[in-house]
Amino acid sequence: MSGAARHLYVHLPFCAYRCGYCDFVTVVGRSDSHRAYVDSLLAELELERGLLASELETVFVGGGTPSLIAANELTRLLAGLPAADEVTVEANPETVTADLARQLLEAGVTRVSLGAQSFQPHLLSTLDRLASPDAVRRAFYALRDVTFDNISLDLIYGIPGQSASDLARDLDEALALEPEHLSCYELEAKPGTRFSHTYGNELSRQSNAMEDYFERVVATLTEAGYRWYETANFCLGHGLAGGRDLRARHNLAYWLGRDYLGLGIGAVSTVAGRRWRNRPSLAGYLAALTRGEPPRREVESIDAGVRQRERLLLGLRLDEPISLAQLGSAVDQDAVTRLERFGLLEQRGDEIALTRRGRFLGGGVTAEIIA
Repeated sequence: MSGAARHLYVHLPFCAYRCGYCDFVTVVGRSDSHRAYVDSLLAELELERGLLASELETVFVGGGTPSLIAANELTRLLAGLPAADEVTVEANPETVTADLARQLLEAGVTRVSLGAQSFQPHLLSTLDRLASPDAVRRAFYALRDVTFDNISLDLIYGIPGQSASDLARDLDEALALEPEHLSCYELEAKPGTRFSHTYGNELSRQSNAMEDYFERVVATLTEAGYRWYETANFCLGHGLAGGRDLRARHNLAYWLGRDYLGLGIGAVSTVAGRRWRNRPSLAGYLAALTRGEPPRREVESIDAGVRQRERLLLGLRLDEPISLAQLGSAVDQDAVTRLERFGLLEQRGDEIALTRRGRFLGGGVTAEIIA
């Protein structure tokens, strides 16, 4: 009997180097483990296949740097994964060649997420990124040349040393490529990362400018015709009146509280009221799957209250209203009334949504609503 999850995440942790601001589960080097890791991913998929629906909506291959592993291993992995309406692979620009672009297309990938981060050499250096601005453009055009028509660019703002004019140039450079999707994130250096030690004071000084930078990002991209559909995400093709919907459907599933299965070290799954995270140990993962056993996991139950609060916190990041019926007792109705009076939230019947002004304040407004 098929399970409920219609969304699959696959984690490829391998990187050529570790960016100073990164706190994802990554493994530097270890090219000798690529084949064994793909074997283990496919073995884990077989163990958990019963949790997946018979037809999937999305598959997302993230990392790490999925495009770093040998092309034959990446295509072998893609061939072993279930088909889906949207199949996304993340890629670093310096790893994208004409051959890789063609192989991804032939393997059934429908969408590529390209980690540009910036087009300014001094900011790329600060971020420890290897790709040059020209490498970003070459990667983008290599994907276009094989007819990829759904490409996303990632940009970061709030980088130490970044000026308002640097941000404007980054947005102009990105828009010149005409990607279907843009993700624009404020740099967050997590405590304990190399970046927080090196640039902590500069990031603190720069924090006051972030609200202005955020507003610049939104204004520039919406004026260029992009839909601001989630706090940090923008797309063309508004999906209205029969138009093409170019929102990131996999991430949209997270924000809408859908079930999903995660494979690989550090991967998280949420299925049928349970959540688990694979331990972030490469050696332990490979050993367990070689024995035909699931990897070691941290498991938690998710009760109705937790689901409702998460639905509220994530759902209000979107530009569409949420039904109060989905939120149960998670909502403080007095706070809703108060925030509506302040012009930060609007309620229409049994639905609520943040106003444009409320969306700029984001999590601060949402936190007020939680009962």
